[in-house]
Amino acid sequence: MDSLKTLVPEFGKANVRMRDPDFVEKAIRIMMKDAQHKLQVVADFDRTLSKYTENGKPCSTTHSVLEESKHMPEFYRTESLKLKETYLPIEFDHSKTIEEKIPKMIEWWHKGHALLTSCHLTRQDLVPIVSDSSARLRNGCKDFFNLLHSLDIPILIFSAGIGDVISETINQQATFYPQNMKIVANFLKFDEMGKMVGFMGNEVIHTFNKNENAIHSSDYFYNIRHRENLLLLGDSLGDLRMAEGADHVECILKIGFLNFKVQENLDIYMQSYDVVIIEDESLDVVNGLIGTILGTPTVES
Repeated sequence: MDSLKTLVPEFGKANVRMRDPDFVEKAIRIMMKDAQHKLQVVADFDRTLSKYTENGKPCSTTHSVLEESKHMPEFYRTESLKLKETYLPIEFDHSKTIEEKIPKMIEWWHKGHALLTSCHLTRQDLVPIVSDSSARLRNGCKDFFNLLHSLDIPILIFSAGIGDVISETINQQATFYPQNMKIVANFLKFDEMGKMVGFMGNEVIHTFNKNENAIHSSDYFYNIRHRENLLLLGDSLGDLRMAEGADHVECILKIGFLNFKVQENLDIYMQSYDVVIIEDESLDVVNGLIGTILGTPTVES
């Protein structure tokens, strides 16, 4: 463990835990040999690239950016809250299996999307909705995006949230680089007048089906098949399945953010993720790890 802390000093922080430090060190050393040439990143957005809290107050997810906005109709805010109160407890009910939860998640997403469609949003509406929200990228996220772009390292942002809110948040608080960044999420569909008329495609992305999305049957992972080293960033157990379509990957490190109910969830996170970062609103540990892999110094946010 001491040699690993020397390799990645940020791993010495009290809020960083690992089940198998030897495995983590071995994976990092493999990735260091290949540096940026074989690296790719797959990341969740809500509460992974974005903050869970800021100054002790909860930050908005991509859905709650809309649900809590003063720019949205009152009926939408009221009805979306009712849906959340009904279905959110099911999502986090440890007594239910994922198979039992999935139909309820699909039900929630369909009802929520229908409700949002009835509001007739425009593209322009999203700008003040996002800017007035409490959605915040993690400290260090802007540097993270800049570094990946500067070395042409692909990052797939895979979210069950609203894709348009993700891209607007990144554009307002950092830089979205289309050359190496791709977002897979639930995107709004607009008519020729710029008014929302539904959602793109027929497939709803929810918390538990990230392994089944069309990205896995597309040529995305095939086109970067030479990138055999993968960093996966998530904050839920469902996020662990985001990279299942990357069949060519030989070395993967799974980094999990445990944002709340630490004592209740720590054991299962330790079993599931290679590195667990507890109650941290920055990307300092991730940036430190990438700096080690690439052989470049990083500055904490």
